[in-house]
Amino acid sequence: MSRRIAVAATAAFGADVLERLAARHDVSAVLTRPDARSGRGRKLEPSPAKESAQRLGIATLEPERAEPDLDLGADVVVAVAYGIIVPEAALEERLWLNVHPSLLPRWRGAAPVERALMAGDAETGVTIIKLVKELDAGPIVAQEAFAVESDDDAGAVYARSAEVAARLLDDVLAVPKPTFREQEGEATYAHKISAEDRRLDLARPAHDLVNQVRALSPRIGARAELHGRPLTVWRAQIGQDGAFEPLEVQPDGKSRMAYDAWLRGLRA
Repeated sequence: MSRRIAVAATAAFGADVLERLAARHDVSAVLTRPDARSGRGRKLEPSPAKESAQRLGIATLEPERAEPDLDLGADVVVAVAYGIIVPEAALEERLWLNVHPSLLPRWRGAAPVERALMAGDAETGVTIIKLVKELDAGPIVAQEAFAVESDDDAGAVYARSAEVAARLLDDVLAVPKPTFREQEGEATYAHKISAEDRRLDLARPAHDLVNQVRALSPRIGARAELHGRPLTVWRAQIGQDGAFEPLEVQPDGKSRMAYDAWLRGLRA
């Protein structure tokens, strides 16, 4: 059943969920962060969610803060990768649902997919909660787990999560008054990825290094110094000898390339 909703989203994961929701529901407006400066030229760039909204012909609101009395045109807001704290006064005006790509209460916070992959989790999933003041602590209305495949990177897990989220939301939005249950178990936290999280310590076990590369691909990138040269590692595997083996790298200032091709260039 189609339902009129608003969506609060900023990052690429939010944009993916937005596009899936817009294909099956009436999205009245998209609440997103203001344009931000990005790239070497520091030009103002729209958020991925804003770009999707414009392509879909959906109006956007871009306040610095999600204050009360916003004209969203719907009594339900789906928040996903929005990145702005919603004050309690605004939360009380309507139902705010939050899409979180983890099995809450595991991996509350900013980087749930990346942290799950770094930890070597065999499964993750999507949880739909009621948005509350406390970080990712709201009661659960829907949750679904799925296996993490050995070759999945963060991009693959986010894509799977977006598909699951849209399907779960179809069921939640079909109910006039959905039923919520409190989260159970000990919470773990997925802190924002830092520069140190990107650094590959080549003294660590190969399995951990491969998980780190998977967690940071395809958008963030793991950093290493190989053969005396700094570069970004996008794909890697455990070699037949059990050692860490890069597969795709990107030298600073150049395009991505196969690791073997980069090695040949060094020897030339």
